[in-house]
Amino acid sequence: MKHVLIVVDMQNDFVDGALGSPEAVAILPAVADKIKNHEGKIIFTRDTHEDDYMETREGKYLPVPHCIKGTKGWEIKDEVWAAAQDKTDVEIIDKPTFGSTELSARLVGYHSGEPIQRVTLIGVCTDICVISNAMLIKAALPEIDVAIDAACCAGVSPESHDRALQAMKTCQMIIE
Repeated sequence: MKHVLIVVDMQNDFVDGALGSPEAVAILPAVADKIKNHEGKIIFTRDTHEDDYMETREGKYLPVPHCIKGTKGWEIKDEVWAAAQDKTDVEIIDKPTFGSTELSARLVGYHSGEPIQRVTLIGVCTDICVISNAMLIKAALPEIDVAIDAACCAGVSPESHDRALQAMKTCQMIIE
C-alpha cells in the first residue's frame, strides 16, 4: 500500500446543500478525475450527525442541520461516488466531528502491515475537516508524506481555503 487517497466529506450538504458553496461545486470534476485515476486504496470520510444535531456542541456553534444520517444531504455526491465504482479497495468512515481518530488509527494499522509512503487528501472543507484530518494523520504517521491537492479542495471561503493550505504547508505537508 504505497499511496492512499482520502476523500473528505464530499457529501451533498457540503457541495450544493445546506452548507454548499460555488467553490465546492466547482471542484467536482477534478475530484472525480482524481478518484478515477488513483491506483490504490481510497477512503471516503462522511460527516455524520444524528437527529439531535442542534443539541450538540457543534450544533450550538453551527446551527445549520447538515449531514443527518440517512438523509440525501448525508450521501456522497453521485458523481464522486460513481468515480470509485470500478475501484476494488474503497471504504467509508463515518465521522461525528471534524477530524476522524478512526481514520488515523486505520492508517496506522494499514501502515504496520504494508507501509504507506503517501497519503493525499481532497475534499471539503479545506479549513475545517481537511486540515483536521491532515493534522491527525501527520501526528499519527509523521514519517510519511501527507499531501493536499489544492485543486480538489474547497473551503468555507477562498480566503480561509488559502489560509488552511498555508498552515498545512507550514506543518511540512505537501501542497499540490
